[in-house]
Amino acid sequence: QVQLLESGGGLVQAGDSLRLSCAASGRSFSRAAMGWFRQAPGKEREFVAVISWGGTGQYYLDSVKGRFTISRDNAKNTVYLQMGALKPEDTAVYYCAARPRLAYTNNYMYESSYEYWGQGTQVTVSS
Repeated sequence: QVQLLESGGGLVQAGDSLRLSCAASGRSFSRAAMGWFRQAPGKEREFVAVISWGGTGQYYLDSVKGRFTISRDNAKNTVYLQMGALKPEDTAVYYCAARPRLAYTNNYMYESSYEYWGQGTQVTVSS
């Protein structure tokens, strides 16, 4: 059974940093583009970041550029989201997702292009 398991969420103050992890099991995603999305209360889920299978290519939501960094360790089948200078508006449930069939550049902002999803981890940033 394929599973993506996020961890690392929590309650932090504005300006703090946090690192999310997403560990995959059940199959290798070393050749899959991986993404992070988030959903704030009362809002639709939105794209945050995507990384190519080799780790050399990334795209980010404009509002997180320069503050968030996506990375991966294929040997551990894990993708990370390092979040810095957190703001209250970053408060959301963060989800990781995998898309083994598409290159990271193809429609990466669209949920429907991802085949596998984790259950999410809550990040709350207080002001």
